[in-house]
Amino acid sequence: MKNGNSRTEQWWRGACLYEVYLRSFADSNGDGEGDLPGLRDRLDYIAALGVDGIWITPFFPSPMYDSGYDVADYRSVDPRFGTLADFRSVTSRAHELGLRVIIDQVYSHTSHLHPWFVESASSADNPKADWYVWADPKPDGSLPNNWLARFGGVAWEWNANRRQYYLHNFLVEQPDLNLHNRQVQDEILDTMRFWVDQGVDGFRLDVANFYMHDPQMRDNPPVDAGDRPANPYYMQKHVHDRSRPENLAFLERMRAATGEHMLLAEISCDNQAERMAEYTEPGRLHTAYSFELLGPVLDGAHIARTVATAGAGQSWPTWAFSNHDVARVATRWNAVGNRNRVNMLQALLLSLRGTVIVYQGEELGLAHGNVPREALRDPEAVRFWPHGRGRDGARTPMAWDDTPMLGFSKAPGWLPAEPGHAEQSIARQSQDPCSSLAHCRSMIALRKTTPALKLGEFEVIEADETGLSFWRVHEGARILCSFNFTGQSRAVPQHGRSRVLAGAFEGDGLAADGYVIAEAAA
Repeated sequence: MKNGNSRTEQWWRGACLYEVYLRSFADSNGDGEGDLPGLRDRLDYIAALGVDGIWITPFFPSPMYDSGYDVADYRSVDPRFGTLADFRSVTSRAHELGLRVIIDQVYSHTSHLHPWFVESASSADNPKADWYVWADPKPDGSLPNNWLARFGGVAWEWNANRRQYYLHNFLVEQPDLNLHNRQVQDEILDTMRFWVDQGVDGFRLDVANFYMHDPQMRDNPPVDAGDRPANPYYMQKHVHDRSRPENLAFLERMRAATGEHMLLAEISCDNQAERMAEYTEPGRLHTAYSFELLGPVLDGAHIARTVATAGAGQSWPTWAFSNHDVARVATRWNAVGNRNRVNMLQALLLSLRGTVIVYQGEELGLAHGNVPREALRDPEAVRFWPHGRGRDGARTPMAWDDTPMLGFSKAPGWLPAEPGHAEQSIARQSQDPCSSLAHCRSMIALRKTTPALKLGEFEVIEADETGLSFWRVHEGARILCSFNFTGQSRAVPQHGRSRVLAGAFEGDGLAADGYVIAEAAA
């Protein structure tokens, strides 16, 4: 299957992608929401970063209960984001600039307004009756089992037409597709072929390990005793409602149907690094990322262990430090207002073995936005306020300049702009050769032009909570990568360097929050 553009096989290995959270990126028509024409007009900026491609979050028709991850039609564009012609214009311009285009696809569930679900819910004997996960109540009318929903509450909702419950791993408005059904699988594969025909280069697969459920509907066991979380979802071991072994055959069907168009899975589960390796074995998906490096603690030992586990054998991982689902890395890992630490984190991400993703604004070192309670849109944040930041602070409008709406729109945004981002805007940083933006561009260029950084093996030298040092090794070349996570100077072990490529030594060590990338001595 080809889209008419020349493509290098396995271009995604070692590539750097840029995640575009479309709704907050650039508004072209003044309605306060980002759109496809706005993205098209800003593609030159993305290309100038030096990245290899873009990942675009959902732009499909949706009632927006979960910001577009509740899809009501897989094969068209929501008018708020533009038209199918606008999407083709984005792909065409991106390809002119040498950028690949990866689009989000949400196959675990649909919107409750999707015509498939409307038909499925209408009776127990219609042609799509088995397209979603339905279950009978227990004799006393209670739930089929103890499964819980990710956004709070139980994972089952009663439907009076069918006198049955339907499964929703997320919101009530997001019923789960029954991907055990071969007809549903075939429809999904046809949808993927449709978007390939529109010019895409690959797919980011939302919650790919949620595709299958235990056909026996067995209860999940409890987690080991500990502090009770705000969200009871985390009180279960989710062994029967996600990460099922039955999923692997469907992943293989997806790979066979789409050829070398990139398949990037999102993994969210208890053993994420192992699942990443399993899902990217030969014949399955090309690559996968998880939340292992999107957590609250910066720990060199954890990073080293995770990179090694997820990249075991012939598997190929993907890494991100920020995205639309977590607090921005500058806030999460204590780098707000500390340019050295921002730069060190950028260098660390772009030195890891695997494919990497830079989230919009990460190149600027943006802090997590502060969204007041009355402006929250994230259903999880609304439900559990004030016991968590929620995701809205990562989704505030992109900081293009220092005007009140940061150059994102001429109208108030669907989320408020973060005033603190004005001084870190693209307009300001573009004038500063020492800015985080300039540093990110230089690191992306170094990765792209240094085969050992892009493709090399990963050999740990030293890893603990204070820092991380490792080799990247490729075809005889050895690159030392060493990072200091502390506010004090730190020794660099066994460096044997001959030429510093990025960062700097301070004597034989690293400055506070510093890093070095250097060629090994012959």
